[in-house]
Amino acid sequence: MAFHHLTLEERYQIYAFRKADFSIRQISEHLGRAPSTISRELRRNINRRGYRPKMAHGLARKRGRQARCRRRIQAHQWRGIKRLLEQQWSPQQIARRAQREGTLRISHTWIYRYIACERAAGGQLWRHLRHSGLRRKRYHNQGKRKRHLRFR
Repeated sequence: MAFHHLTLEERYQIYAFRKADFSIRQISEHLGRAPSTISRELRRNINRRGYRPKMAHGLARKRGRQARCRRRIQAHQWRGIKRLLEQQWSPQQIARRAQREGTLRISHTWIYRYIACERAAGGQLWRHLRHSGLRRKRYHNQGKRKRHLRFR
């Protein structure tokens, strides 16, 4: 089942069911939604006057717009990051320096993601990293992987 946001009509139904003293589980059964969805909707959008569907819909749309408005890294900033990577700086060092100078707020994870995307596109920037990545030890299914020699 695909995820989709609550509609304004569903919010009006939640409002009507709450006025009729339906429980969250009963509302979720009527709307075909998870009880956690209804609970989260009420918790996020209730104020002193109670739950108002039109106001709740506006707040939800505003939160959705804000989530997509994160700062994008400009091309000239990536060029500076590339230059530092080519000088054998680690992504952690680059992120800390940019934060200390106040020029850019970027995490080392973003830098690693950018390098991974560039590598998938055929770029060579990944060769300037000090390490090729963490070796992850497998902790599960160790019994199945061990092979025992049997002497006859």
